[in-house]
Amino acid sequence: MSILIKPEEYSVTERFLRYVKIDTQSDPHSISQPSTEKQKNLGRLLVEELKALGVHDAHLDEFGYVYATVDANIDDPAIPVICLCSHMDTSPDCSGVDVKPIIHKNYQGDPIVLPDDPSQVLTKENHPDLQMQIGNDIITASGTTLLGADNKAGLAAIMDAVALLLKHPEIKHGKIRILFTPDEEIGRGVDKVDMEKLGADFGYTVDGETAGSIEDETFSADGASLTINGISAHPGFAKGKMQSAIKIAAEVVSALPKDRLSPETTSDKEGFIHPVSISGTVEQAKIDFIIRDFRDEQLLAHEQILDSIAKQVVAQYTGCSYQLIIHEQYRNMKQVLDKYPAIINIGLQAIRLAGLKPIRRSIRGGTDGSRLSFMGLPCPNIFAGEHAFHGKQEWVSVQDMQKAALTLIHIAHLWTKKEERN
Repeated sequence: MSILIKPEEYSVTERFLRYVKIDTQSDPHSISQPSTEKQKNLGRLLVEELKALGVHDAHLDEFGYVYATVDANIDDPAIPVICLCSHMDTSPDCSGVDVKPIIHKNYQGDPIVLPDDPSQVLTKENHPDLQMQIGNDIITASGTTLLGADNKAGLAAIMDAVALLLKHPEIKHGKIRILFTPDEEIGRGVDKVDMEKLGADFGYTVDGETAGSIEDETFSADGASLTINGISAHPGFAKGKMQSAIKIAAEVVSALPKDRLSPETTSDKEGFIHPVSISGTVEQAKIDFIIRDFRDEQLLAHEQILDSIAKQVVAQYTGCSYQLIIHEQYRNMKQVLDKYPAIINIGLQAIRLAGLKPIRRSIRGGTDGSRLSFMGLPCPNIFAGEHAFHGKQEWVSVQDMQKAALTLIHIAHLWTKKEERN
């Protein structure tokens, strides 16, 4: 049976508008944890709001994680402890300073021109999901920054779900653990999570796109660092001596396949080799790559291709060498989730009860849930309604965030039912 929440009871919009105004960009070049102290500013606000709701154990730890507990209101030790998780940081790909959120009420399909940069225009052609938003209220930034819906829409949905569960004790639920993480956007979102303290059996990240979607499969992901050692010489006397590592690095990048194995030429279940940064001098240059595929064996095959290309290019330069270092980032969470079908089934049922058609998807990316699943917390991803992440045209709909909060309420309630857990 569907749980009914009156439209005026939702606080997700007001929460979201508060959160996006706080700059929480993470920094991939920082070695601190969290990578930027400003992420803690939002963490402190979330703790204050949770305590104001009556969640007395809410706290922010030294590493920038927010932990909190919504106590069970039903006495049944068989009910698993569920974790709801979203990340606080925003992408370093686009400015998150002085975000000015704008609500475009009762969207009717016309282009949305962002006022601080009129060249930024949202249309149904470049944002097809807008076609499903007629009559809804769309939130964007003003045109010079990202919005931060990734993942502050998820934060707002979880916070609103907590507020509504506490307001409606007639909605039965087991113990719920809340986890808000820093540094997800730079791949370090769960590096310092205390799994023992978290103490949850199953989880749901709330970091997805289209309303109704649930994602139980991610890329498997590795990072690769290719260091090229050239030969330096004074440029005025370099003939026959200099072997520029910068130029060799450029040749490696140029030798990558141009019709496949790149983000711009792949879709669906196809993986890729993607250079994300290049730096260096004549003597030594470095290229950082991300390597992605849904199958671990294909991930290895892509890495072998990269090594073969580097070997062939560098072999043309006498006295030069290279080192390729691969490091694991995360693995396809489906490998874990397939062992616990109730997690997905309850998610699908909760989406239906929220009045949406479930969309089961694979993610061409990763979430905190990818690594949490392999750390002992099986954790699919639920929609938050965020779209066009990491750019100035990022947007979210008020009604989709409300549906996300309602879905989480249904998830919490469904876990109390033995027939749903089996």
